[in-house]
Amino acid sequence: MRLDGKIAIVTGGASGFGAGIVRRFLAEGARVAIADINGDAAQSLANEMGDDAIGIKADVSSASDVERLTQETIGKFGSVDILVNNAGVGHVPEALDDLSEEIFDRLFRVNIKSIYLTAQKIVPIMKTNGKGAILNIASTGGVSPRPNLTWYNASKGWVITATRAMAVELAGAGIRVNALNPVAGETPLLKTFMGSDTPEVRAKFLASIPIGRFSTPEDMGASACFLCSDDASMITGVALEVDGGRCI
Repeated sequence: MRLDGKIAIVTGGASGFGAGIVRRFLAEGARVAIADINGDAAQSLANEMGDDAIGIKADVSSASDVERLTQETIGKFGSVDILVNNAGVGHVPEALDDLSEEIFDRLFRVNIKSIYLTAQKIVPIMKTNGKGAILNIASTGGVSPRPNLTWYNASKGWVITATRAMAVELAGAGIRVNALNPVAGETPLLKTFMGSDTPEVRAKFLASIPIGRFSTPEDMGASACFLCSDDASMITGVALEVDGGRCI
């Protein structure tokens, strides 16, 4: 029960890595607001998890939605102790000079601007409380980029830098800020990153991961739980690779 009594918001929490984090947080004693642009999926998971979870439809690239998410969480649970910025988007592999401006703008809004917006609303609450933990989900692509995912890689590199900068600025307020760098996993985004999901493509992708498997929602839940718990009270500004050795 490492998160006993803690109140968490997990964005993009209805599926994939986000759902793995939600499940682990609840198992460890937290109460969780599951935020997702798919409101029905968020509510369905919340119903499955019981009274300690609520589902909230939210587009985290929208300031008004982030404000509503914050207020609904406080209205239900009273405060916010943990923020997990998990919501993110990718794109099918494409040459950097061919990617459309529309897709680039979506990468910016969801992968970058959302972290700014949630910080605007939730950091003041944590400052008032004198404590808090923020976890940003970045990617191995921000450390060891793959070709034809240039602008996605760049957005995740931004997340890593923002994490470190936030950690330095907020440490004096009692707020820790860390990141996770997962390798591609068994989530709805896997096919997007690979371009196509065939045994041959999977084999090529897995060949770059020394442990020999994709990351799972359970891997992410375990790592997120540690970094957001008091067990990690001396850890801030870290971008932890959960990648089976890919970035070695």
